[in-house]
Amino acid sequence: MNDAQPNVFLAIWVSFRAMPMWVQIWMVVWLVPVNAASIFFIYEPYGILIAFLAIIAMLLNVPIMLIERRMSKTMSLPHLPFWTPLVLLILWMYPDLSTTYGAYLWVLAATNIVSLAFDFVDAYKWASGDRG
Repeated sequence: MNDAQPNVFLAIWVSFRAMPMWVQIWMVVWLVPVNAASIFFIYEPYGILIAFLAIIAMLLNVPIMLIERRMSKTMSLPHLPFWTPLVLLILWMYPDLSTTYGAYLWVLAATNIVSLAFDFVDAYKWASGDRG
């Protein structure tokens, strides 16, 4: 815990802003909005399951940030058990790219494949003792 930063939200914000700019943009402009958009497709086939898997992985990061008072490699851990099956489900569905839902699913899968590539590396580093 960082006692030098009394406000937990300020401490999280400071740790976010300390990340490389491309990571900040990736998270705010792409990763979170693409996963959150799954809520608009809950009435489509597997829509509720897809929304659950996409969103729960992000929501589980909230307590991690509050406990650690920062953004860290620990945040990669909730992505692994939820986004891995999400990507596999989408690939198994082989969505029709000519529909809005199908196009969205391909974008969601590609987005989370990229994220998981970083997450597996961060999870390995975290398990090896690098908790930064």
